Amino acid sequence: MKLEGKHIGFGLTGSHCTYDAVVPQIQKLVDSGANVTPFVTFTVQNTTTRFGEGEDWIKKIEEITGNEAVDSIVKAEPFGPKTPLDCMVIAPLTGNSISKFANAMTDSPVLMAAKATMRNLNPVVLGISTNDGLGLNGVNIMRLMAAKNIYFIPYGQDSPQNKPNSLVAHMELLPETIVAALDGRQLQPVLRIY
Repeated sequence: MKLEGKHIGFGLTGSHCTYDAVVPQIQKLVDSGANVTPFVTFTVQNTTTRFGEGEDWIKKIEEITGNEAVDSIVKAEPFGPKTPLDCMVIAPLTGNSISKFANAMTDSPVLMAAKATMRNLNPVVLGISTNDGLGLNGVNIMRLMAAKNIYFIPYGQDSPQNKPNSLVAHMELLPETIVAALDGRQLQPVLRIY
């Protein structure tokens, strides 16, 4: 895979139920030779759920990547001008963060890193996980899909009968999506059966 030597930012937002699907993908990126820098939102840092404690998840990704998690906006800002990323990934990307990103609200380390990456005209890869993707947040997803240098991990409805508005990325397609994004292409098809 064409990821050896690439500097990839990896942002996690508060979709705690998705971490089990995302963490193995971080390991795959590291195994492919990428230098992965983790970024976390304040929700990730400060929330304990039935899926685990935030600090435990952060410790796990720091062990995998060998890099300290970027946990403040101030620490994230230099990843634009001083330490550019070849690609920024946000996975999982919650509906709340989708809405903020689509409307240029940079209020977390993850969104600051994405903004910094876009400033450098490098790709941002999004792995959505939202119960509102086919609801009010649909317009924000479409706004991001139409934006330059933003790419999506292919996604679909994860539970159409029980949660008809829910959309989740096929996280196992993350490495392929990054490779395509680095070539300026959206991995297709972007809409897939879950």
